[in-house]
Amino acid sequence: MSKARIGLIGSGFVSGIHFESLRRVPSAEVVAVASPTESHVRPFAEQRGIRHWFTDYRKLIEMDEIDIIVLGLPNDLHCEVTEAAAQAGKHVIVEKPMACTLDECDRMIAACHGASVKLMYAEELCFAPKYVRLKQLADEGALGNLFLVKQSEKHDGPHAAWFWDVGRSGGGVMLDMGCHGIEFARWILGKPRIRSVYCDLKLNMHADKTSGDDTSLLVIDFEGGATAYIEEAWSKLGGMDDRAELHGTGGVAYADVLRGNSILTYSQAGYGYAVEKAGATKGWSFTIYEEIWNYGFPQEFEHFVDCVLHDKEPLETGHDGRVVMETLFAAYASAGQGRRIDLPFATNAGRPIDLWRHDDGP
Repeated sequence: MSKARIGLIGSGFVSGIHFESLRRVPSAEVVAVASPTESHVRPFAEQRGIRHWFTDYRKLIEMDEIDIIVLGLPNDLHCEVTEAAAQAGKHVIVEKPMACTLDECDRMIAACHGASVKLMYAEELCFAPKYVRLKQLADEGALGNLFLVKQSEKHDGPHAAWFWDVGRSGGGVMLDMGCHGIEFARWILGKPRIRSVYCDLKLNMHADKTSGDDTSLLVIDFEGGATAYIEEAWSKLGGMDDRAELHGTGGVAYADVLRGNSILTYSQAGYGYAVEKAGATKGWSFTIYEEIWNYGFPQEFEHFVDCVLHDKEPLETGHDGRVVMETLFAAYASAGQGRRIDLPFATNAGRPIDLWRHDDGP
């Protein structure tokens, strides 16, 4: 196999990013896309020159000319589609968070292992150029022994309506964006075991849209003594804010994905990929040059395609995604109980948010 042939499942905002990223990978070709609504998927395919489109994802999975399936659909469908893709012998890239329950994570890992196909957990922060350099500084010993990792990502709300529905998403901003911070900290530190978490969640701005959390703070204690502070929000006005800090016994480093390589912009209408993201580029914002590259999406896909073509282990696997989900469940339990939660953490909860709200409502 000289080129990996890709099928996208989903035709929304993130699938647009997936296509644009894969277009920059010479050893990959997007040949098909599937989404249940024809009025979405047909123009998505036609505008991008994708040869095949379907309203039933199973027809895409059955195509012989597909090697890799990329999931860009609601969280509650990740497990079902991954199991079907694995059964058809397709490698899978699953968008974060991995699933809605730990049982679903285990089923996805087992399905891909049993079918001898690769499963990659899509955490683009591990490929964002500024953050890659940040990790290099840490690994080179430039900062001494790391004792504190801080990461935050904030904006004014998600890019699709289903995120507000905790019945589909499984949680709020902690689930949607806290997963980035959890895996970022694990990756920076070399993936040590998580000992405990303490989490505080609030619904400050969007009670008219959701019963989930829109503001979150998570403290993680790792084996070896390092601590991570993860701060995420759907309640921050004025555009995206994405930054990280590393503190060590021999130095400190600050990285801001947006500032330093962006154009300070004021726009009444909004612009670019983020126009769909709840007005994120309206008003003052930071217009970033090569936004997709700076967030690491093409590098992430190029990495997985290389893993498939040359039988390598992905940097981020289904097991990493499962660790993130376990930590997210523990975080919601911590917020619900108002105390520190130790890991490993086992639960029968159907959704992380149930451990915070203590109910089974939608």
